[in-house]
Amino acid sequence: MGAIPEGARTRAGVGDGPGPSVASGWARADGRIIEAVELADRVKQDLTAAMKAGEKSRVSALRLVLSELQKAAKEGDGDEVAVLRRERKRRHESATAFRGGGRPELAEAEEAEAQVIEAYLPAELSDDELRAIVAEAVAETGATSPRDMGQVMKASMARVDGRADGKRVSALAQEALRG
Repeated sequence: MGAIPEGARTRAGVGDGPGPSVASGWARADGRIIEAVELADRVKQDLTAAMKAGEKSRVSALRLVLSELQKAAKEGDGDEVAVLRRERKRRHESATAFRGGGRPELAEAEEAEAQVIEAYLPAELSDDELRAIVAEAVAETGATSPRDMGQVMKASMARVDGRADGKRVSALAQEALRG
């Protein structure tokens, strides 16, 4: 059997290649495991299932999500979670605008799309977890006043890693620096 080129994908546990024998998933020839189903692939699978089930509103939302993920991948922006968060935020903003304009039915449609998008996002941090992260950032940076807000936000957002909205982090940082 010939050598497997560096970086090539092999089905884990199949054949006698140098990859590790892993019960499920894919392995690279250098032994690293690749996530079996990427986010865009999961969205495609769910889109197909929604189309078969005749869920028109879900199909519409998933097509939009898939389009945005593919556009981000094409532009070289590999942060899929950031794309989903941005799209969810847009849906919430649109819903607020529709409610303000007296169009509750359109607002409900936007909120339904936001819920579909949220299903693909990692779990949000609780307020207690977020407070602990902000407290660590305050201690690490030596911040003592609201003027040190930028340093605290930078350290906090690095630890949050997209699992909380910047507004929540900012509010808790301000609270910690005032208190």
